[in-house]
Amino acid sequence: MMNRDKGLVLLVTLNNPQTQLFTDYLHKQLDCDVTVVTPTMEWQPTEAEHTVILVDADHIDETSLQHWHTKAADDETLSLAAFNLRDEDHAADILSGINFQGIFYRSDSLLLICKGIDNLMKGHLWMSRSLMTRMILFFRRQQLNSYRPVCGLTHRELELIAMLGTGASNTEIADRLFVSEHTVKSHLYNIFRKIKVHNRIQAVNWARQNLGAPPPLSRSRGRSKDGPA
Repeated sequence: MMNRDKGLVLLVTLNNPQTQLFTDYLHKQLDCDVTVVTPTMEWQPTEAEHTVILVDADHIDETSLQHWHTKAADDETLSLAAFNLRDEDHAADILSGINFQGIFYRSDSLLLICKGIDNLMKGHLWMSRSLMTRMILFFRRQQLNSYRPVCGLTHRELELIAMLGTGASNTEIADRLFVSEHTVKSHLYNIFRKIKVHNRIQAVNWARQNLGAPPPLSRSRGRSKDGPA
């Protein structure tokens, strides 16, 4: 039976013998349930007090990453974290478009990962002060840029490119904007031409660098990996 007081760790990765060893270690050290799901598997929150969704950066694509981001975005009982990141540059790049509360590197020890997960269970952030400072500066620059024209994009085109970042399909975008799918395709054609990209993934990456995303600090309770922020 799950220990609801301790919450749940959800590992989003490939299920293999190495994953099972990692799962067993986390379960023993944290005294909570640890569940493994593949990146494309459907999952619904349980009755656990808090769930840390730990996404393996080595085994997830852009679409699946956006799916888990959307699932965790509006639920205060879910904390989204990434592990197996190469370095701080890799972390900064992924944080520019995804609202992660926790960051773990390949070089982190198992004990450090457990300490970080424990902090995430309590609703705190887990990332270094240097990374947090770097992202604050990044989003400040993006905020300044938001007051300037961006490649001639209209307000509606900016709305649509933001929806691309959520992984929404043309049909879903059309429903939300109360337009036809043909109109959505026409907007996409104009957007791609203006920002000089050829597909949706390139457009999302362009938006990360030029439009920014909600800062990954919104659910902080004033504590980071290195102590009070």
